[in-house]
Amino acid sequence: MRAERGAVPRPQIVPAKVGLEMVAGGFISPVFMTCPPGSSDRYVVDKVGKIFLVRPEASAESELFLDISREVVKLDPNYDERGLLGLAFHPRFQTERRFFVFYSAPLRDGAPEGWNCTNYLVEYRASADDPPRAEPSSRRVLLAIDKPQMNHNGGHIAFGPDDYLYVPLGDGGGENDVGEGHTPEVGNAQDLDSLLGKILRIDVDRRDGGREYGIPADNPFANGGGRPEIYAYGLRNPYHIAFDAETGQLFAGDAGQVQWEEVDIIVKGGNYGWNIKEGRHYFNREANTSSSLAVNGAEGLIDPIVEYLNLSNRTGGVGSVVIGGYVYRGSAIPYLRGRYIFGDLSGTRGKPDGRIFVASPPEGEGGWVMDELAVEGREGERLGEYLLSFAQDADHELYVLSSDTEGTSGTSGRVYKLVASE
Repeated sequence: MRAERGAVPRPQIVPAKVGLEMVAGGFISPVFMTCPPGSSDRYVVDKVGKIFLVRPEASAESELFLDISREVVKLDPNYDERGLLGLAFHPRFQTERRFFVFYSAPLRDGAPEGWNCTNYLVEYRASADDPPRAEPSSRRVLLAIDKPQMNHNGGHIAFGPDDYLYVPLGDGGGENDVGEGHTPEVGNAQDLDSLLGKILRIDVDRRDGGREYGIPADNPFANGGGRPEIYAYGLRNPYHIAFDAETGQLFAGDAGQVQWEEVDIIVKGGNYGWNIKEGRHYFNREANTSSSLAVNGAEGLIDPIVEYLNLSNRTGGVGSVVIGGYVYRGSAIPYLRGRYIFGDLSGTRGKPDGRIFVASPPEGEGGWVMDELAVEGREGERLGEYLLSFAQDADHELYVLSSDTEGTSGTSGRVYKLVASE
């Protein structure tokens, strides 16, 4: 599959195939995994409100690190985009013991009546014990963001190479970025006075302006013109962001609506077009339609590096919703090095049929080129499960997080390590 028309042909990926090695299971809905700086321990985020420690030893059992399930909003077992969504360890975690989580809670007092939930960015501290445990009494709220609808939460927070915390936020939910809780005429994603539909960048080591965090001096709107936390805008639901461990570039998978899923490289001050466009295509929010013709670079809006048709398209598409990933910088799969690994929740609506893709960077004047990675040993060479997330360990090896169910039910949630094809 080639998503970039007119791109300069690249050398074929040989083999365009990966294997999966089971790491841990028994989760309900594992949506994120990360390692603290300087450690090979893996921490798995389960959407229902729990974080588990998974040691690198193959025989290690998962150990409960944090349980905030009572604080998380009650989730729909069939489908829900809310929950405990993000975890980021402070760059100096080994000495400071601070970490940050992002989750959806019941609507707080004083929020607009009739809205859906409040998303929180919270700091905790961990004990220095072995195994470590989170200290619930250390809870400190940095941000509380009220949301009008259930969906489009973003939440996969990450520290950048600059040691600032990046916070991806969806546009508030619903469709078209219009309606209750969405800025009239322009929508939340284009409204620089709203945090929704943005990627924020904050300094968790300072507090200023009455905030529980500081504003980096070089943020695009640090001196006015918009909310000073905003780093980039014009996003619908940036579900997963990740920095390239070698170049520092920031990648985001942004979920589409009526036709186009996309992957973006995020730059400071960039406007990625939602809801003026979807992917590279003009979007008509009144008619809820996207143009079939690409309009590249329209009105200074930044185009994605990759786009593909989703299953809502009348003539068929590739998958349900893009799942952002990572540029592979490990050593176990040399034929993928320097390529962006991402995927899709399911290639068949209503069935566990996740797909894994690879995007290869430009050569010469060409664009990024998208291919599918076959999954060795699986029926149809697809995942055969819902693809919930990707993850990266301390050695920059990649993982797939999946489940047999799309919602928060059962205990079929698993973590696999991507390995080279045999």
